[in-house]
This record gives sequence, structure tokens and C-alpha cells, in this order.
Amino acid sequence: MLSKDSKIYVAGHRGLVGSAIWNNLKSRGYNNLVGRTHRELDLTDQVAVRKFFDEERPDAVVLAAAFVGGIMANSLYRADFIMQNMKMQCNVIGESYAHGVKKLLFLGSTCIYPKNAPQPMKEDALLTSPLEYTNEEYAIAKIAGLKMCESYNLQYGTNYIAVMPTNLYGPNDNFHLENSHVMPAMMRKVYLAKLIHDENWDAIRVDMNKRPVEEVTGSNSNQEILDVLAKYGIYNNKVELWGTGSPLREFLWSEDMADASVHVLLHVNFSDIIGIEKYSSVFFGAKADGAVDRNNSEGRGGAIPSLGEIRNCHINVGTGKELTIRALSELVVKAVGFEGEIAFNTSKPDGTMRKLIDVSKLHSLGWTHKVEIEEGVQKLFDWYKQSLVES
Repeated sequence: MLSKDSKIYVAGHRGLVGSAIWNNLKSRGYNNLVGRTHRELDLTDQVAVRKFFDEERPDAVVLAAAFVGGIMANSLYRADFIMQNMKMQCNVIGESYAHGVKKLLFLGSTCIYPKNAPQPMKEDALLTSPLEYTNEEYAIAKIAGLKMCESYNLQYGTNYIAVMPTNLYGPNDNFHLENSHVMPAMMRKVYLAKLIHDENWDAIRVDMNKRPVEEVTGSNSNQEILDVLAKYGIYNNKVELWGTGSPLREFLWSEDMADASVHVLLHVNFSDIIGIEKYSSVFFGAKADGAVDRNNSEGRGGAIPSLGEIRNCHINVGTGKELTIRALSELVVKAVGFEGEIAFNTSKPDGTMRKLIDVSKLHSLGWTHKVEIEEGVQKLFDWYKQSLVES
């Protein structure tokens, strides 16, 4: 158990999940938190990451930083998605080990599961068949990250836990149309289409100044703004969405995800997941004072006959509930007060048709979600509107 004085480094503390984890830890009395913006610390720079760990010496690490985006971004930036994420993970996990970090929490994604995995997807569905092509690179990076955690635990007796959240949404979400996920992108599109119909150009310009689209801001002409928004399916009282609207998706409020993450960080150990108490001291050469003998080579790769194969030690985090993209659009329309048309462009890809996860392992470890989707969509739109009036 980490003490209230433990120094906890939250990588990605300004992001959707990282900021929520930061606030959750604060609310529990954990105030010795360390964060760095991308400008302050580039996690793909191995030398810079090593210098940071040399200076800060955190007791625990939450790796919530990632190079992320929706289906369009995944298609356009395939090399970036695998390389940027792999570099960040290797640097942070490697330096955490080198600096004796007691506990590490790695955040992945449920896109790690095969395209045609049985539903709902259990943790042991990992690596059983091919991935969804449109986000293959991101998925491979995240699989590598969870395997790093698992492998360090098995070789060195570390306590690194990987959690795989479903689709997340909430405060500090990414609403930039070029690389945002389905819900914030949909919500902003619907909002802007309503503003165009209402001829509320003051509000449109505020929105475009806050989050420019392809470098078009509120200072551009009306026609320039309309032209760039049309590229993203935003018209006067009409929004075009990709696909058929029939794929099923599960969504988790980011503050719920943060609460689950902190619960795991503070109360769940690797031994709890694999069902073997004090596994490090029994099997992996821990010293009497509790420190891990990093030169111990017995059982590398989990090859311990008495234990058998140990894998799929990650934890799914979600609600266990799903709805169609079309149904989601109806909730967004209701929240925004949009009275126009939602058109689905069936010539565009749907992506994976269903991505429901099994959350029984998470429930068995003592945590369940609180915010249901109907409430969450309204909360997200309220946050978005408030973000437009803040500097």
C-alpha cells in the first residue's frame, strides 16, 4: 500500500484520463504528485526520461500518456501510432524498473482484442486471432506495453499492473476534429451544425478559436470556416457520420476510469491477479528486506513448472454495457438540442462491429462503475460548453 507521502508520477496528467487520475489521487489525500507537460518532458526521448527519473525518484508511476486518436487518425498516422507509443512505454517502464519504482500502472485500450473476439471479451481473448486493421498499430503497441509489465513481474518480481479501459469520455476530452474519438467528435459536429443553422457566428468563432480545424480559426471568413467544416461532415443543420451507425460500443466516464485506476494502484497487486500470494518472495528471489534481487534469473519468462503459464494478467475496465453508434448520436442530439439531420455515410468504414468487454475480473477486485451513459453524455456537453468560455 502506498502511503499518503509517496511520490507518484502521473505521465499524461493533462490528458483525459491522466487529469482525472490526478484529481482522484488529490481527493484521497495523495498530494505528493509529479507531472510534466509534453513540452517539459518528451517521453519518447530516452535521455530526457532517464534524467527525469534520476531527479525525481518517484515511488509509483501511472503511465497514462499515449499518442491517441480516432479511426481517421489511426488510418493516416500508422507509423506514428506504433512508434510514438512504443518509445514512451519502453522509456517509462524501463526507467521505472531501473529506479526501483514500487508500483506502476499502465493504461492500455480494449482495441488490443481480436476483431472477431467472442463477446463480451474476456482478458484471455488476447492474441487468439487477428486484430482490427484500422487500429492495428496502436493495438500492437498497447499489447507490447501490457506484456512488458507482465514480463517484468515474472522475471523480476515487480508490481506493474496493466488496465485496459473501454472507450472513454469526460472532462478534458479531445474535441479536435482531425484526431478525436467518436463521442467528442460527434458532439462537436452536432453543436457546430446547430450554430450554423442558428447563424450564431459569434459562438462559431469562439469554438474555432478555441480548437482550430486545419489551422482555420474564428478569424477566417465565414466561407472558409464553412468549407473546412464541410470536410468533416458538418453542414447547416446536418451532420454526416462515418459508417452505418450499427456498430455497438461501450463507453466509460473518465472520472470512473480514474477511480478504477486509483483503486487498482492502491489496493491491487500482481499476486492478487494471478492468485498467488507473495509470489515475488516465493518465486522470484526477493531479499529479506523486501527488495527484489534483480540478478535472480530463475523463472524468467514465467517458465516455472509449478505455476504453469502465466499470461493475460491485465484487467478490463468498463461498464459491461453497450449501445449502437446511432443510439449514441440520439443521446448527443438530445443533449445539444439539435433539431437537424444525422446522416450516416455507409461508404465509410464502421470499424469493429462490437467491442463489449467482460468486467468480471474488475468486479471481483472490488470496483464497479457509477456514471451511466445517458447522464455522462449530458455531463460531457455541459463541460464542453463551459470549456468555451474559459481562457
